[in-house]
Parts: sequence; structure tokens; C-alpha cells
Amino acid sequence: MTTIQRIEPGARMSGAVVHGNTVYLAGQVGNEGDDIQAQVRTALAEVDRLLALAGSHKSRILQATIWLADMADFKAMNPVWEAWIDPANPPARATGEARLAGPGFKFEVIIVAALN
Repeated sequence: MTTIQRIEPGARMSGAVVHGNTVYLAGQVGNEGDDIQAQVRTALAEVDRLLALAGSHKSRILQATIWLADMADFKAMNPVWEAWIDPANPPARATGEARLAGPGFKFEVIIVAALN
């Protein structure tokens, strides 16, 4: 039987869940009210932190799903994303527009990664 490890579990969700050789991160956002690039940097720093707690790394990301509150931010978001990802191991990625949890949130990313 494969074990399930929950990282930073809370009443509503866990920050990450490890099952088998796969790490599933909860959606990560930046600070509400910051500009798009600051929100992306903050959220990706949290991705780095959670992946490290799980025993993984951004080079092991399999899939990223990005939600933008406004697709007009797509062009400003991409350079921050491209500077952050491991250029030798870019993940599969999708980006869409959605109403996020609060009106000041502009960016949310959901990550699935392999363990090291």
C-alpha cells in the first residue's frame, strides 16, 4: 500500500500532498494587492519552499496550471515565470483566466511534481 504524506495540513487543505513518487501542491498565490510580477515571484518562492519540504525541486515539475484574474497580465507574468523555471526541464503548462479567491489576487499556480 502506498502511503500518503500531507505537508502542512490545515482544516481546509494541505500545502502539499505526496503520494507515491508524485507531489501535488495546493494553489499558490502572492500577496493580495501586489502587482502581477510581485505576486508571481511570491507564489513561486512558496512553490520552491513546499517542493523542498516534500523532497523535490522545480526541475522535477511535471505540470503547472496557472490562473490569471485577467489575461491582460499574461505578457507581464511570463518573464518572471521564464526566469524561475529550470530551462533544461520546463514543465507542461496551461494558463487560463478565472475569478480568484479575492479581488486583489492576480495569479495562482497549481503544481504537480515528481520526487527526486
